[in-house]
Amino acid sequence: MSTGDHHEDSTEEMYAELPPLKWSRATFDSLIRNLRFPENWGDRYPEEGQTAADAPAGYVSLFWDFFCVGNFRLAVTKFFLGILEYYKFQISHMHPIGMVKVRHFEFVCRTMNIEPTVPRFCVFHQMHCSHGFYSFIQRASVKKILLNPQKSFHDWKQKFFFIKVGVIPMRMSFRGKDDVPTETFQTPVDENCPC
Repeated sequence: MSTGDHHEDSTEEMYAELPPLKWSRATFDSLIRNLRFPENWGDRYPEEGQTAADAPAGYVSLFWDFFCVGNFRLAVTKFFLGILEYYKFQISHMHPIGMVKVRHFEFVCRTMNIEPTVPRFCVFHQMHCSHGFYSFIQRASVKKILLNPQKSFHDWKQKFFFIKVGVIPMRMSFRGKDDVPTETFQTPVDENCPC
């Protein structure tokens, strides 16, 4: 999964167990057509046997579930870029459950005419890593805003494609397989977050 920086050893270790491609070209073509990706984004359907870790240089892997379950859209919002920058991981390392939580939070804020910001997101969520992919868990002692989150995604790692890295206009970090420290912020009494 290319980001402009190459971290071969970390990438190989982190993605050694990724399953190969398992979704149809027709489903990919339908996604691209329905979301109206412009040609200059360079979307590519993977070759047989490739995994999400096989993005060519200058490309990044995206997953079908981001769009069809997580309601992710390109061009990326400023808030979403802020999440990637703050938590220091690239989009290819996000679990679809994390995508659902980020997008849900953004929708809730916009519905209430509140600007979604990373500090506000921090009030409700804490980063979590499982099997090399990042998501978010409910912060203790705060009110739930996503009452019935989807618990699992079947075969999501096999439904991926490649797109030019410049489509996401930031230099994404490769976090590696380090442990995620527990954040110990006090729950604020208002919308101001200590993060």
